Amino acid sequence: MSAPRLQFLDKRSIEGIIDQAHQLLWDPGVMIYAPEALEILAQSGAHVDPKRRIARIPARLVEEALDRAPEGFSLHNARGEIAVEYRGDHLQFDPGSAAIFILDSQTGRVRRPVTADLVRHLKLAEGLEQLDAVSTALVCSDVPEGMADLYRLYLVLKYARKPVVTGAFAIETLHLMYEMLVAVAGSAESLREKPLAVFDICPSPPLLWSEITCQNLVDCARYSLPVELVSMPLAGATAPATLVGTLAQHTAENLSGVVIHQLTNPGAPIVYGGSPAIFDMRQGTTPMAAIETIMIDCAYTEIGKHLGLPTHAYLGMSDAKLLDGQAGLESALGTFLGALARVNMISGAGMLEFESCQSEEKLVIDNEIIGMARRLAEGIATREGMIPLELMREVGHQGSFLSTKHTREWFRREQFIPSSVIDRHTRQAWENEGQKSIVERARERAEEIIAAYQPKEIPPGVEKELTKIVTSAGRKCGLEKLPPLEG
Repeated sequence: MSAPRLQFLDKRSIEGIIDQAHQLLWDPGVMIYAPEALEILAQSGAHVDPKRRIARIPARLVEEALDRAPEGFSLHNARGEIAVEYRGDHLQFDPGSAAIFILDSQTGRVRRPVTADLVRHLKLAEGLEQLDAVSTALVCSDVPEGMADLYRLYLVLKYARKPVVTGAFAIETLHLMYEMLVAVAGSAESLREKPLAVFDICPSPPLLWSEITCQNLVDCARYSLPVELVSMPLAGATAPATLVGTLAQHTAENLSGVVIHQLTNPGAPIVYGGSPAIFDMRQGTTPMAAIETIMIDCAYTEIGKHLGLPTHAYLGMSDAKLLDGQAGLESALGTFLGALARVNMISGAGMLEFESCQSEEKLVIDNEIIGMARRLAEGIATREGMIPLELMREVGHQGSFLSTKHTREWFRREQFIPSSVIDRHTRQAWENEGQKSIVERARERAEEIIAAYQPKEIPPGVEKELTKIVTSAGRKCGLEKLPPLEG
């Protein structure tokens, strides 16, 4: 097998970036607003200035944390089966998370999503075969902000069988989200053995941890909930303008998270990830699909693998505002390069407009792109029997391989067969079928998948417990009745 692989950094460059990150962790150190994390660091040998909230982290603590962190772990689906492998070169995909807008399929306009939108999205993501996990993809505007994170997880646990990439917006709600996961898993021990979710935890650039995110990091470690570090430096704005400078800062921010996490609970599962970007000096925007953004993602994946950690990246998105040529170009570019970099989990399918908007049609199209990317990552196999010399001699110069046993045996194994979303008709056949655009075909496919969704079976006791947790949280936020689940 000759599998292609993307490489931006050689070993010497990676080690140089890691050395620079060690220096940053010592001087200027990391600003940490979570008192408990500062105390954990101080007790373990970091130099902590509690008044300035600065922790200087020596290289020794980083190396010890990396030694304790597991090289990989698995996420399980609702049936208890392994569905995602965060390890080695396993390649998996999920939709982008926490979109505050949705591109409405009926009107073609952007609006705030509501509960019914996330329910539709989950049914769709469940039916798309190239997505290994779902995500808490939309922030529902019909519930109070104070419960938005746990409410999204509530909907996932009601509708999705696949594991979930999620995250908390507050310290208190993370504990409730943990209770929900325990209820579904059956016990805290079962959840540790077969985790259903991974939590995105985001340090703030440059070199800062807010109280909420850092406490979430500590609490996830205590619960042994898998964590995905999502460092977000912006090259030229909240990080150096050079890509390598941004990589050094990204490395330092993620390593600070690894240290805090592993000091809290050695061996708890953690992922080396991120969502960095360049800063567009002309528009004042953060293009998530710029080639330089993609290069940073792929390069830090190499650093994460060098450190012996599973990896994650936000790729496969577009900064376009509608499903046009730019959306296809940018989504395919990020997905293909991320696949060649062997990122363990690529988040971003379905996303537009600087990681802020989800689209059902784009999610369907991205599903096809992901299938092509997987085929690309497999490379060209050269196993015995794949070059049938005797058959080639037999067919000769004028014959056809179409009806041969060899073709029947190999074509489905060698080719990615796309759905009808990808048009490979002749022009005449395309015209006869209505001359539909890819967006129209994707819309039809989305409706077919959503209509075919089969309700998830949830034990009555579990359903009651989930509803109790969410209803109680809603009342504390002033919401007396949960929104209708389907429009």
